[in-house]
Amino acid sequence: MELRLVLDSAGIMARVDFDHGRWLLSVDEVSVERAEHELDEYRRENLTRSSRVIALAPVFGGAVPGVMLYAVVVLAVGIATLPWGLAVDLFTPGQMQSGQVMSGQWWRTVTALTLHLDEGHLASNLLFGVLFGFLAGRTLGGGMAWLSIVVAGSLGNLVNAMVQSDEHTSVGASTAVFAALGILVADALRPRVSAGESLLRRWSPLVGGMMLLSFIGIGGGRVDVMAHVTGFLAGLVIGFLISRLPVRWRANDKLQFATGSLALIMVSIAWVIALRSAQ
Repeated sequence: MELRLVLDSAGIMARVDFDHGRWLLSVDEVSVERAEHELDEYRRENLTRSSRVIALAPVFGGAVPGVMLYAVVVLAVGIATLPWGLAVDLFTPGQMQSGQVMSGQWWRTVTALTLHLDEGHLASNLLFGVLFGFLAGRTLGGGMAWLSIVVAGSLGNLVNAMVQSDEHTSVGASTAVFAALGILVADALRPRVSAGESLLRRWSPLVGGMMLLSFIGIGGGRVDVMAHVTGFLAGLVIGFLISRLPVRWRANDKLQFATGSLALIMVSIAWVIALRSAQ
C-alpha cells in the first residue's frame, strides 16, 4: 500500500492484488520502467534514513474455518461430558494419566486436549484457543496451523506425562492453546530484517510469549502449569520446523485442506481407539 502511494504521487496508476500469500503491485506495461525508477529512488532515499529493511510476513487463508472447527469439536465434547449436557463419562478413557500414557496408551495425549472439567475451563480454552488459533492460521494457513497445534499439544502432553508421577492426570485444550502461542513465537523469531536489527528487537517475540505464558498460564489451584510449559515448548519446536517450510506450501490450498483434514482425523482416530479400549 505504501509503494502504491509512492506511485500515485508520481502520477502512475497502480493496482494492489493478493495472490497465493503474496501482495502484488501492478501497473500498465508502458509504465513499468518509470514505476521501477520511482520505487528505486524511494528505496534509496529511505535507506539513507534507516539501515534496516523489513520484510512483511505474508498472510494466508483458512484461519476462520480452522477456529470454527476447533470450536465445534471442543463444544461437542463439552456437551457430551459436562453435567448440563449428556454427562457421558469420557474422562476415564480419554484423560491424560501419566502412568497409562507411559504404558503405551498414547491416544490419551490427543483425547485429553478436547476434555474440560467445567464451563469456566471450557470457556477459557475456547476463548484463547480461538484467539491464538486464528493468529496461527493467518501465519501458517488454517490447515497447517491446526495440524501443528494438535501435534504440538499432544507432544506437550507426552512430555508432561514423562516428568510427572504415574498418578498425575490432566485434561484441557490449554496445552494446545499454549502450543499455538509457541508456534506463533517461533514463526515470529524467523529473521525478517537485516543484520542491523537490535538484539532486543530480535528476541522480543520470545520475551512477549513468555510474558503471556506467565500471565495466563500460571496460577490457580487446578492449573497444570507443567502442561502449559511443555505445550509452549513443544509449540516452539514444531513452529521452528514448520516456519522453515517453503512459503509456497502455505499458499497451496490443497495442502492446507489435506493438513487440516489430517488434524481432524488424528483427533477422531484417538477417540475411536480410546472408546474401544474402554469396552
